[in-house]
Formats: sequence, C-alpha cells, structure tokens
Amino acid sequence: MPEPQFASVPGAEQAKFEPNGRYQKFEVFNQLIGDANLLRAGDFGDSISVAHWRRKADVLTRYTDPDHHTISLYVNGGTGIQRKIGADPLTGGGPGRCCFMPAHMTSDWVVQGEVELFHLYIPHASWERAVVEAFDIEPNGVEVPEKTFFLDPLIEQTVRHAMLPLDWDIPADRMAMSHAGQSLMGHMLRSYSTRRDLGFKVRGGLSPVIKRRVFDYVDANLEAALTIEELAAVSGLSAYHFARMFRKSVGEAPHKFVLRRRIELAMTMLRSGQYAVAEIAHATGFSSQAHLTTRFRAMTGVTPAKYRDIS
Repeated sequence: MPEPQFASVPGAEQAKFEPNGRYQKFEVFNQLIGDANLLRAGDFGDSISVAHWRRKADVLTRYTDPDHHTISLYVNGGTGIQRKIGADPLTGGGPGRCCFMPAHMTSDWVVQGEVELFHLYIPHASWERAVVEAFDIEPNGVEVPEKTFFLDPLIEQTVRHAMLPLDWDIPADRMAMSHAGQSLMGHMLRSYSTRRDLGFKVRGGLSPVIKRRVFDYVDANLEAALTIEELAAVSGLSAYHFARMFRKSVGEAPHKFVLRRRIELAMTMLRSGQYAVAEIAHATGFSSQAHLTTRFRAMTGVTPAKYRDIS
C-alpha cells in the first residue's frame, strides 16, 4: 500500500502557528493544540470556523462536553485511531472517513500513528439558530446523533475541492469558504438528523429592492472579506434563506457572483490603463498578482496582462 501523501501548506513548516480567532474557544481545538501541528485555521462568518491539522502521536485524547459541533474529515492517514467506547473500541478510520461529534457529548479517542485532519466547528447556539431559521421548527425538534468513521462523498468532496485548496486568509476566498461551510451544516441537518422530513421554507426569491441593496453592498466592498452571513444581514434574511433565495433570483451562488464581480472590476481597471496588476489585485480582494492572474485566467481564458493588451 502506498504511503499517504500529507498536505504541504505554505507556512506550515514554521515552528509554531500562532492562532488568533474565535476557534480558540472550542474544546476540540484546545485539546489538539497542545500535541498536534496546526497547519492553518480561520473563522468564516458567525457560525463557521475551520482548522487543518497534522498529528503524529500515541495518546488518549478526551473532548469534554464541547459547546460546539464538529464535522471531521480524515484527509490522510488515521487508520490507527479508535473511538473508545466500553470494552470494544470502534475502528475503521482512514482517508475519506468522517466523524460528527455533537455538542455536549464527551468522547475518548485512542490516537496511534499519523493523521491529517480537517475540522469544521459550529457553535451550538448557531446550530440552533439555523434550525429555527431554516426549518421553522424548535431546536429541540431535531437532533443529529454522533457518527464515527462514516463515508460521505459530499462532505469529502466539499472539503477536498471547495475548502482545502483555498487561501483562507484572503478576502477573495472567504466568501467561498463561508458558502461551503453553510452548505455542510445544512447537509448534516438534512441527511443525518432525527427528522428526515426537513425542508427549507420556500419563498419567491429576493425582491428587486433587496437584490439591488445586496448588489450595491458587494460592489462597494469587493476588496473586503465578505461572507454569506454578512450579505444575508444586508438582505434581512438568515444565511440559509439568503443563499437559496439569491440563487433563485440571480441564477448563481453568492460566492460565484462575488468572484465574477471582482473579475469584472479587475477588467474595468485593466482597460483604464491607470493601475498596475498588483494594485488591481489588492483592490479586488486577491492576495497577490499571481492569485488574481489564476482566477482571472480561469474565468476569462486569458491573463490580466493579455487582456490589457487586447482591450
């Protein structure tokens, strides 16, 4: 069997990652920070935080009464991890396996060997608010039980292809992270809850006034780290409702709309001939000229420099 290919994350080779965010308050995060290598972490709106870990240990880890939910994906390794329950611990960890650790449930884990983990943390209060706003039922009317070492292609694909490849520190990628995290939270509620008949409340889309308000806000803040929750607040809707009503009204997901508006602004600035590409990258929320070039070429088929030449 080939050796697992563990992630190479820019900056991860540094001796110590200095965390600074809401995720520091989470029990699961705090238990890992002492004996695992934190590759990166971030907060995306009020209800989504994530962390990317690499760990090589032979220890027993206890998560005591966390006040948050945790969705976990084993990106690589993990075959030596066991969920300790009574005399017969659960086995079956490995690449692509997921775990869901509900809030207020203490759990013990025997860790042996190397593992690369992705964690998504959801505060319990945010989870309850999502249940009320998205499904119009009381929070105690729905529960998602603990699940260990299960396969879920949607979770794995979302994490591997829509979250891990992004740069979590730059404004241009934070909207996509926010959208992906909200989608995973909704997926857990719909697919694994004790109420399988859940359905989002149906509305007729965004009104023209609200749609224009959101558009204007996006255009005025393209250099900023926008999130789904921020745009939802502008519209007066919950994040769940907003994402679905936006797609219904506009025909594309909010994060794709925002990326398109960033690229369109970059095109306008390029045509003016007044700005360097690096200046344009900063003004449109990209971390660097190279990052803008990658996204610009993916959307238009040409580099910014080439676009300027032919415009």
